[in-house]
Amino acid sequence: MHIKKWILAGMLFGAVIALHAQNTKKKMNNPLLCDPVKGVCETGTAEVENPATEKIRADKAPVKVIYFTDPICSSCWGIEPQLRKLKLEYGHSLDIEYRMGGLLPSWEVYNSGGIAKPADVAAHWDEVSVHYRMPISGDVWLHDPLPSSYPPSVAFKAAQMQDTHKAVTFLRKMREMLFIEEKNITKWEHLEQAAVFAELDVPKLKEDYENGSAKRLFDADLAFAADMRVRGFPTLFFSNEEGFSKTLYGVVPYDRFEITVKTLCPDCVKEPYRKEGLDIFQYYLTLTTREFAELTGVSMETAETFLHEKFEEGLLSLTAIKNGNIWGLKVWN
Repeated sequence: MHIKKWILAGMLFGAVIALHAQNTKKKMNNPLLCDPVKGVCETGTAEVENPATEKIRADKAPVKVIYFTDPICSSCWGIEPQLRKLKLEYGHSLDIEYRMGGLLPSWEVYNSGGIAKPADVAAHWDEVSVHYRMPISGDVWLHDPLPSSYPPSVAFKAAQMQDTHKAVTFLRKMREMLFIEEKNITKWEHLEQAAVFAELDVPKLKEDYENGSAKRLFDADLAFAADMRVRGFPTLFFSNEEGFSKTLYGVVPYDRFEITVKTLCPDCVKEPYRKEGLDIFQYYLTLTTREFAELTGVSMETAETFLHEKFEEGLLSLTAIKNGNIWGLKVWN
C-alpha cells in the first residue's frame, strides 16, 4: 500500500525532472546505469549551474557538507572509503548532513539507457564493483528486485527523526544488506533488522515510516535536490561560514576531499587516529578490504593478506562474495 503511494509520487517527481530536461534540451539518464569512470549515478546530463549554495552556509562547524545520496546508489557505496577517512581526519571540523535524492522512483520512470529491467542491473553492478574495488553482488536484481529506492529512503528519514548518527549507521547497514547480503531493502523485515542493528526505536521508526511524517521529510529532500540542481549521486556541497562553497561530484580520490576542506577552512587541521593492527575497527564496526586499505594507508594486497591472517587467528569475522570481502571485529563475551 505504501510502496504504491511512493511509486505514484516517484512517477510525478520523475515526470517533473523529465519535463525540465526536455525544456533545456538535455536528455535523461537511467540512474542505475552508473558511470564508473565519472564515479556517478546520473539522473540527467545538465551541468550543475548556480546551485543555491547560500542555503548551506556553515553555522555549527567551520565547514558544512550537504551530501545527496541514495540507499541503492552503487557509486555512493564506492565513495565510502574516502568518506569514512574524511570523518576520521576532519570530522571535528565538519557538519555533514545526509539528504536523500530519489535515485529510482520506479521502473516506469526509468526504463532506458541500457537498463530496461531489474535483471539488467545485475551485470552492471558486477562491473562497477571491480572498478571501485568494493564488494557488490548484483544478484538481488535477479531473485528479489527492488521496485523503487523510495521506501528505504523514507525509512532513513524516519531514522534521522530519532538520531542523526544512528541514522548513518542504519543507512550503512541497509547498504551492506543490499550490496553484500542480496536483500531487498524495500521490505520492512529487512528495514527492521537494520534498525535493530543501529539501536533505533523500532516501533517509533515504523510509525514515522508509515504515518507520512518521514515521507514529508523525504519530499523536502527531493525539492531541495531540485533547488540545488542535483543531477546525480554522490553529490557533496561544501560551504564555510562566509558562504564560499565547493562541490564534489562523483567518486573522487581522497585528496580531493582534503583539498576542498582546506580551501574552505585553511585553519582546519586533520586529527590523527589509531590505525595499527586492528585498531581501525574501533571506529567502524565493519570494513571492506578497500576501506581498510584506505584508512590504514596500505595496498589492497597488503590489506587482504593481513585481514585473512587475523581471520585465521579468530579475531575477525568474514563475509566473502564473488567481488570482495567485508570484515568485522569479533566480540568475545
